[in-house]
Amino acid sequence: MLLYNGQLHPDDHFALPLPNRGLYFNDGFFETMVWARGTLRYLPYHWQRLQAAAAALGFALPPELASAQALASTIERLVRQHAEYATAAARVRLQLWRGGGGLYAPTTPQPDWLVTLQPFTEHNAPVGQAAFAHTVRVAASPVSFCKGPNALTYVLAAREREQRNLDEILLLSGAGHVAEAVAAAVVWIWNGTIYCPALSTGCVLGTRLGHLREVARQLHITWQEGLFEPKELLAAEAVFTANVAGIRAVQQVEEVVFASEHHPLLVRLREAEALAR
Repeated sequence: MLLYNGQLHPDDHFALPLPNRGLYFNDGFFETMVWARGTLRYLPYHWQRLQAAAAALGFALPPELASAQALASTIERLVRQHAEYATAAARVRLQLWRGGGGLYAPTTPQPDWLVTLQPFTEHNAPVGQAAFAHTVRVAASPVSFCKGPNALTYVLAAREREQRNLDEILLLSGAGHVAEAVAAAVVWIWNGTIYCPALSTGCVLGTRLGHLREVARQLHITWQEGLFEPKELLAAEAVFTANVAGIRAVQQVEEVVFASEHHPLLVRLREAEALAR
């Protein structure tokens, strides 16, 4: 089963009507979430990003998505239709796109929306070899913080990653500052401080990253956001990526090898974050 505009539909008997502004103009965004133990992980951070994305695109959120609690209740309604997720975690994809027709100028602020579920698997294995992208850079815009509007950038980056036989590729901003990985935030540790790129690089607003930042605050660990050059990341003691699927220690970036997996600060942060989610 899937959930489309608040109505349940069998997966194999469902088709999206045309016109579809998401298909025609990429006029929309999505959220990827995890349902586990009767709730959405990192719910406040997903809701913050969803609400901000809707405001940036001029969407009027429907009642089913109009608050953090409404969002969780809506997802739970679909989860209850799937016995396999009674005990197992589910990967949730919420897709929103503007309804109506028109050309570039929209005719309505009302979005259509779709929720689908897939099995979820944690992905915490270390990243072996990473490098900085050669062919793609990210750019800051009013919608660069949300997922979807710039999806082609990450498709091209993932293609380069495969062509270069890398385990991960790190994207820079147009000005040459470290921004993010293909589908995760990039973070590093140096001299007792955790560093990550600022949103002004054009990176996505990370939900897992927001949760990690709060855990670091509770542990009284200094957290620094900013504009950093690649050489500053390469001088770090440890590097890792973070998204809803996991926290992955990076073993090598370009020619620099890191002992990230066993760095005391990363071990401490991981343990505390696992207890807090």
